[in-house]
Amino acid sequence: MNLSYWEWKSWLTDVDFTIIGSGIVGLNTALHLRDRFPNSKILVLEKGILPQGASTKNAGFACFGSLSELIDDLVHHSENEVIELVQQRIDGLNLLHSTLGDDAMDYQELGGYELFLESDPQLYETCRDQVNLINELLKPICKKPVFSFIDNSLAFKNIKSQYSFNPFEGQIDTGKMMESLLRLVQSKNINILNNITVEKLSQGANKVHIATNHFELTTSHVFVATNGFASQLLEESVKPARAQVLITKPIKDLHIKGTFHLDRGYYYFRNIDDRVLLGGGRNLDFKAEETIEFTQSRLIQDKLEDLLKTTILPDTYFEIDHRWSGIMGIGNSKKPIVKQLDANIYCGVRLGGMGVAIGSTIGKDLAYLLE
Repeated sequence: MNLSYWEWKSWLTDVDFTIIGSGIVGLNTALHLRDRFPNSKILVLEKGILPQGASTKNAGFACFGSLSELIDDLVHHSENEVIELVQQRIDGLNLLHSTLGDDAMDYQELGGYELFLESDPQLYETCRDQVNLINELLKPICKKPVFSFIDNSLAFKNIKSQYSFNPFEGQIDTGKMMESLLRLVQSKNINILNNITVEKLSQGANKVHIATNHFELTTSHVFVATNGFASQLLEESVKPARAQVLITKPIKDLHIKGTFHLDRGYYYFRNIDDRVLLGGGRNLDFKAEETIEFTQSRLIQDKLEDLLKTTILPDTYFEIDHRWSGIMGIGNSKKPIVKQLDANIYCGVRLGGMGVAIGSTIGKDLAYLLE
């Protein structure tokens, strides 16, 4: 890149903190660094024209886990670990609310539902059997029962006659949320450079050397907030996980309100602007979906359309308007990785598909790793 003296001086010289990734985590890291170090020079590098990964591509669920997901978490984590995970998600959502305000992201608390397929009676019975256990587990956090079973009143088909309901689950407009967060960061005199891919980090004596696809620079500290793309820069236990999504054209008198989970949370849908947004299907081919390619597969897209026809909108004509994919960061544990990697390098990655819920607190925690 043919940079001028002014460009070097204004954007790339004497940088105190460089953040890689302008998603929820990266932008919150920048905000909290600004609060801690008011006179510092902060730079955010983003490889996309918009935040890549999942921050602008998620379904906009403000949730802390469906009933079946939490039951499954207890298989792989201790009770205390599950409580900590839920508490972290609730704390993160509260921080997101206080940072932006509900109006800025069109937050609506319409409740969350989990549907159970007729073809999987065992999951339904397990959730019925363990709902009291989960409610008791969450009682210290939520103070009242979270999950209950109610009748299917929304004309979904091929599901059990009842589904679970969580009155505390909400939804946001993902685009409005990220627009507001970007505006807030820029108002704090924080520079964001897009279309910049970081290729290598090198720890020096007391600085970090950053090589990008367009230029090189040195900075006092680096914070890596690339989540599903973390393995391209770091040797951490983070795998990419693609989430495929589609959205219909507007549907007159669409009766669906709230957020909906299906098949252990591997599918999720909601009403946005009188359209059905539906995503998921990673469980159809886990290995193939461990990719950083923003493409779609016929296998998963066909399954999503089939769910619309047979379960979600069985008696309603619809047309698909748009399809896209986002990249999450997952691992063997649902606990995020927030740690110091070298003298001046830090990371906050592996959000496990809960970026909306925990991205704000992970960004804050990342900023406070610096003593």
